[in-house]
Amino acid sequence: MAEQHTPRSLIVSLYGAYGRPSEETPMPVAALIRLLAAVGVDAPSVRSSVSRLKRRGLLLARRTPDGAAGYALSDDARRLLEDGDRRIYARTEPSLSDGWVLAVFSVPEQERHKRHLLRSRLGRLGFGTAAPGVWIAPARLYEETRHALERLDLSSYVDFFRGEHLGYAATAEAVARWWDLPAIARLHEEFLAGHEPVLAAWRAAPGTVADAYRDYLLTLDSWRRLPYADPVLPAELLPADWPGRRSAEVFAELHALLWERGAEYVRAVEKDL
Repeated sequence: MAEQHTPRSLIVSLYGAYGRPSEETPMPVAALIRLLAAVGVDAPSVRSSVSRLKRRGLLLARRTPDGAAGYALSDDARRLLEDGDRRIYARTEPSLSDGWVLAVFSVPEQERHKRHLLRSRLGRLGFGTAAPGVWIAPARLYEETRHALERLDLSSYVDFFRGEHLGYAATAEAVARWWDLPAIARLHEEFLAGHEPVLAAWRAAPGTVADAYRDYLLTLDSWRRLPYADPVLPAELLPADWPGRRSAEVFAELHALLWERGAEYVRAVEKDL
């Protein structure tokens, strides 16, 4: 299945990669339009998506130092991106000794829509389901989860616990119940199918800074969903042929090859306005 890069997702990826030089420096609208055009997004789609991100409180209308219209990240957006950085660029090998965090929630029947929102958000943060109303994740995800639920005004419904798994089933067997590992493996395989050829091409013949920017933004936009779908479990709990480590290596190498050259292109576009 072909990857879907939506305008809104690409804008978030662009700000995450290149749009955080300082709180006082907005990205000019004209630069946004040119930079998104390089990955196939037309100007009306950029403006429409920016408007939606503005309504969500993630982008703030600001003037650049020379008076041009632009958009800066809100404090909430910066926190979201900073939380995301810890996942997207993480290279630390997880260990069983790190333990687990449990999220146990109870929502009154008259607010059952929040029950669905809680389940959806915990799933998107990488939690698995240990039992009805009991969600589990590696302990390192606690701080980010706490921030996310506070932003959504859901923290009053949830209690968190840290601990270790003591059985009765082996932890590897339990993990296979808590998460849909085959579905997560397919996401890694799709990423590899789309981006291993990009890495091979750059190893063989480096391209221009414009090529680096385009390939990096599309790679990041594909990759940044994976560390949320995949909680990144210790290797001893995963199948022997698990593709997650290889996809992380491919992303890390593409980041090392392309990010700085892509930044040169972004600076050139902003300077040329």
